[in-house]
Amino acid sequence: MQRMEALQRANDIRTRRAQLKRDLKAGRQPIHEMLLEPPNYLETAKVFDLLLAVPKYGRVKVNKILAQCRISPSKTIGGLSQRQRTELVDFMRRR
Repeated sequence: MQRMEALQRANDIRTRRAQLKRDLKAGRQPIHEMLLEPPNYLETAKVFDLLLAVPKYGRVKVNKILAQCRISPSKTIGGLSQRQRTELVDFMRRR
């Protein structure tokens, strides 16, 4: 029973993340809000993957941004420190 609940929860999280990525791509959802106050289903998502969903942001640009903000590409949204979060949002707003 627990396994089924875990699978259901994982599927729900994947579905919500996929929808969020579509919204980011279409410009319906600003990334700043997601970074400053991430919903629970985003806590374990990689910052790199989320930034890739933003229009005009490819692997090279995302890697540069993460390097400038001193954030590891494998860092999760929930694992960001307050400094990293603020720096990343400031950087994204300037673009």
